[in-house]
Amino acid sequence: MSRPITLYYAATILFFVLDYVLGINVRVAFLEPYPAARLAYYAICFVLFALTLWRPNWALLIGTVESLAVVVALTFSMALRVMIITPDMIDTGIGWVTLEEVLNYVMVGGIAYWSWYRGSKLLKDSKISKRPV
Repeated sequence: MSRPITLYYAATILFFVLDYVLGINVRVAFLEPYPAARLAYYAICFVLFALTLWRPNWALLIGTVESLAVVVALTFSMALRVMIITPDMIDTGIGWVTLEEVLNYVMVGGIAYWSWYRGSKLLKDSKISKRPV
């Protein structure tokens, strides 16, 4: 299970190049309005990649926790923009959630949720199988 997770974090290099060189933000579209947070997220992913190389047996735990963090961050970023409407949004029309953002939320959020659910189940099953009888 650690190999796919390590490859996922290795793909951070590709997503970083797509984002900062080609201007195509696929992985962290929910952080588009926050450039410092977006860069910090990439840095965290690079650290997690290094951790999965250094300690492959931690990969499942790392992937599970990071997936939960992505679900929470996506949900808050969307919820805040939907539930808190500012006068600027009404006056200018800028800041409303777009269809692309909704699709990104559904796609990335769905994958992150599935990853968290699957990782949680695998972690629980591995703890059950290691219990002394």
